[in-house]
Amino acid sequence: MLALAKVVARLRSEIVDLEGVAATTAVVERAKGVLMAQAGLSADTAYETLLDRAHQRGRSLLEECWITLGRVRTGPPPVTASPPVTGTDRAGGPAGKPVSSVSSAFSAQRYLLPRTDGGAAWRPLLARLAEGLASVDGGDGIAELLLKVFGGDVGVDAVMIYSLTAAGSLELTGSAGIDASLAGQWRHVPPLSGVAAHEAIAGRRALWLEDPEKDARRYLLIGDPPERWLSRAWLPVPDGAYPTTAIGFLRTGPGPFPADTRALLRRAARLCAGPLGTPERARGVDAGAAGEADVTSVQRILDALSGSAILLTPLRSPAHEVEDYRIDAAAPESVDVAGRRGKELVGRRILETYPTVAGTALWDGYLETLTTGTGYEGEPFTYEEVVAGVPRQSVYSVRASRLGDRLVVSWIRHDTDEREARRLADMQRLGNLGWAAWNLATDTITWSDQVYAIFDRDPADGPMPLEELPRHLLPDDLPRLGAAVQRLLGEGEAVDQPFRISTALGVRHLRIVAEARTDADGTPVEVHGFFQDVTAQRGAELALRESERAMLLQRGALQAERALAARLQDTLLPIPEQSLELADLCIDVAYVPADSGVNVGGDWYSAIELPDGSALFVVGDVAGHGLAAVGTMAQLRFTTKGMTVTGSALPDVLRRLNTLLLHTASDQSSGGTATMVMGRYQPWDQRLVWVRAGHLPPLLVRGEEAVFLDQPHGPLLGATFDASYAQAVIDLLPGDHLLLYTDGLVEEPGEDIDVGLARLTAATLHLLREGRGETLARTLAALRPGNRDDICVLDIHVPDDAPRPVGQA
Repeated sequence: MLALAKVVARLRSEIVDLEGVAATTAVVERAKGVLMAQAGLSADTAYETLLDRAHQRGRSLLEECWITLGRVRTGPPPVTASPPVTGTDRAGGPAGKPVSSVSSAFSAQRYLLPRTDGGAAWRPLLARLAEGLASVDGGDGIAELLLKVFGGDVGVDAVMIYSLTAAGSLELTGSAGIDASLAGQWRHVPPLSGVAAHEAIAGRRALWLEDPEKDARRYLLIGDPPERWLSRAWLPVPDGAYPTTAIGFLRTGPGPFPADTRALLRRAARLCAGPLGTPERARGVDAGAAGEADVTSVQRILDALSGSAILLTPLRSPAHEVEDYRIDAAAPESVDVAGRRGKELVGRRILETYPTVAGTALWDGYLETLTTGTGYEGEPFTYEEVVAGVPRQSVYSVRASRLGDRLVVSWIRHDTDEREARRLADMQRLGNLGWAAWNLATDTITWSDQVYAIFDRDPADGPMPLEELPRHLLPDDLPRLGAAVQRLLGEGEAVDQPFRISTALGVRHLRIVAEARTDADGTPVEVHGFFQDVTAQRGAELALRESERAMLLQRGALQAERALAARLQDTLLPIPEQSLELADLCIDVAYVPADSGVNVGGDWYSAIELPDGSALFVVGDVAGHGLAAVGTMAQLRFTTKGMTVTGSALPDVLRRLNTLLLHTASDQSSGGTATMVMGRYQPWDQRLVWVRAGHLPPLLVRGEEAVFLDQPHGPLLGATFDASYAQAVIDLLPGDHLLLYTDGLVEEPGEDIDVGLARLTAATLHLLREGRGETLARTLAALRPGNRDDICVLDIHVPDDAPRPVGQA
């Protein structure tokens, strides 16, 4: 065990050392790549340069590498808007002038596939390539062959082939058309970002570098100088799910690669897959056994498919001409005119199940596909079948593709029922969307009726050509939609892109959702999708966003007002931290603001000693919240103090306050109404004279009994000019507690006020029995959960040891 532990420890140490070496090597390789790209150095010269710089500056090699890498600007440049295409031909721009990258994205010529004669022109080139690949040896030989085949007709001036190593770097495994020094300089490319060949392999997609100025900002361009080749294409060589090789086709001529050239180069890359290391087909296997295995595999795939599809094997005459086809595999939903389905069709012949296809365009299409490998997609045709003994005509579309020496045939039955068509039209109208399709092989664009309505276009003008679309776009949306069009039509990626157009009815917000159907080489051959008018939704989103913004601004203003009102309230209405002693009484005060809302309430109190030695106690509640309520509170508080200090009787004070509020009611910055309870305590005879104005009754606790005082007449302040106020008198005894409070202490929404008053009585007696009379006001306020309103409580307590006045028992 000890020996094993030592071995494990040694291996772990070696792993740590190897990880450090690997990390250092990766940094050194990246730094070498930067020097190779910037200074045009070879790999060995770049390494020596790093060593010399580190020695001269007193740094380690790793430090010098990190500094070199830190000076490299990373990230693609921002995309800038280009003007719409105007007055251009189908090539995407005026003759003899290069087209900007965004404008060329709207050139239909870039994406259209060659016609039948163009496809025929490819065949000699591909045949020469296939014949040469059978005898060529090594990567350089393949590169030379590619340059020889595509040098004249296609305009390729140089070819480079890179393979991905296990360490993530690239090795130049073949080249042609470049000198030996440049090949040596770029023989080994570290795993840097911004290398087009590496990105093509990692992304498993072709890269078409057609704008030298823009491409130079994003990629490390090969060349001395890089401007030597004005357009480049890097294509991954298909190798299952994860390609490891990329072929670069370099041209000295400017401009984009046409769609037919792109398709040709993609097929060339597929042809090179075998010689470059991709296994084509297992050799040495019996042909019959391999055929049976192929049929079994196809049948498993068809079993999982929906729709109609069959696998056909040609049956040939002694002259090697196709006489018929045998069905060797069938999807479950496949059916013939006799009603046989799925595997019931296996083993039967086409002329047995569909006898009328002989000599038709469909039969000729089968032969063409079997001979040339070109996919067949026939025009819809009418076929008569018998359903329940009644002849019925249906419309079908048939597709055929070659699979080895066999054909895979699928077909779709078109339901021409008017109800289904009506449902489709209703769905497009209600969803404000319409479908569109573009066949890149025939340059046929199809729009549904709703698309014309969305673009405000006359159906008599036909679908809008791609070159015309930029003239209707808002300039800000041109780069983004151009990039989406390039991804869809150039690379075959699905897109979901919003954009805006100008119409006679104003700006419309549209959305395109589309996907491409590609051939075996990955070249888009047809795109389809829908346009949707989302102007209403966008308007609702903008309105909602503006509403949210207004709400946030309003809330901010209210919060600022609350903060200001709270500071003003704290200044005008200081709350003592402990009980007060005033005119031989103990006074406990509590003020608790509401838990919710952003406005400060108008609850207030006052407890002061008057010049004759008596004391004034006031609790009030101003209607409303915010600065207006705080302003009215301050006005009432100071006016009350001023009039009582000058000796005014309490009913007169209320009457004048009522008049004051009525005269200021027209001023919207002031509150309109208020309630108040006010008492004047005379310590020499322990008598309290009190008045009220629409306020809740004071609660008197004497011994074990709590009662609400009978209230004198007194309406709400600010309600009527004819108000009159009466006063009441009560003699307080040692041990008494008299509570003055606002409605926030007792009120609950939907609850009768008497319930709240009874709850206050019970809580007060309970606290006094527990001996918590010194903090009675603060405790009662704290017991209220979830305050919906401000709470103000004033507890007036006559000490137990206070002397009784003369004449009181």
